[in-house]
Amino acid sequence: MTGKPLPTPSSTRPRASGRVTLADVARTAAVSPITASRALRGERAVAAELVERVRQAADALGYVPDPAARALASQRSVLVPVLVPLLSNALFVDVLEAVQRQLAPEGYQMLIGVTHYDPLEEEKLLASYFAMRPAGLLLTGFDRTPEARQRVAASGVPCVHLMETTRADDVYCVGFSQQDAGECMTQHLLERGYRRIAFVAAQLDPRTLQRAEGYRRSLRAAGRYDAGLELLSPEASSLRVGGELFAQLLRAHPDVDAVFFCNDDLAQGALLAAPRLGVAVPGQVAIAGFNDLAGSEQMLPALTTVRTPRSSMGEAGARMLLSLMRGEPVARNCVDLGFELTVRSST
Repeated sequence: MTGKPLPTPSSTRPRASGRVTLADVARTAAVSPITASRALRGERAVAAELVERVRQAADALGYVPDPAARALASQRSVLVPVLVPLLSNALFVDVLEAVQRQLAPEGYQMLIGVTHYDPLEEEKLLASYFAMRPAGLLLTGFDRTPEARQRVAASGVPCVHLMETTRADDVYCVGFSQQDAGECMTQHLLERGYRRIAFVAAQLDPRTLQRAEGYRRSLRAAGRYDAGLELLSPEASSLRVGGELFAQLLRAHPDVDAVFFCNDDLAQGALLAAPRLGVAVPGQVAIAGFNDLAGSEQMLPALTTVRTPRSSMGEAGARMLLSLMRGEPVARNCVDLGFELTVRSST
């Protein structure tokens, strides 16, 4: 290549912030910032020799383009925030991986925000993400502060909600009825002949409470509902908590013959605790869970649960958002993917 040699990175790196800018790349390559920008975008109008010089300068300096700055310059963002409650729950990891598989090939970058089931924390995250002018937004459920809801509506940013469904015409969502799923599991236990059916939950997020309402609806219809058989804990859900809540329930209600846990990690914890407590499953007490997480099929006995379409939700939600970001019509604003009752030997 002809021309003067590139300066060393140490002679061009800004001292104040340590961040290499496009101006630094342009100065190093001895071109204008506009030419450097066009060269890095691969525009054909830039001579091949200049493109090579700019790319060498960018590589030497370790330059990383700023997506937010690009969005401001081009009026087209590639950033898509995806807000989930937790990363420690495989349920949401499966959703995120499915979203990434859809967005990445289309040139969009997923930003992961973790709300910890706290609407105020979600509100702060949304404020910071909207400052970046995102192309679209994927949110978990509908439980958020009025301020956050207003911010989303006023932003004009395409938004799709995951995990839940609604009849509202102006809301885009992909999920299933948590209440129907809770009712389905309870109905299964009734049909198996169980009569003293308890509901045990932790975390107590909105979707857990919707499952609880499905449990109540089924038992009330059968004339079997007993509010005293609900054990609801605000603790974070875990195997340990599941075992502890199971023991607590049996001490208070030794006549319980089935337990519907709001999710699989609690139910798995109960199955692990059962031998220590001298409880035969399902001979003495049947145990059921929710979500069909990894390990549920391998438990002894294998766990009866509700299989939820988390990967399908991520894929369908991302595809819906892609259509909205492109300005394309969406056939249905609400997609109900349903659920699957998965009966195994624990019930």
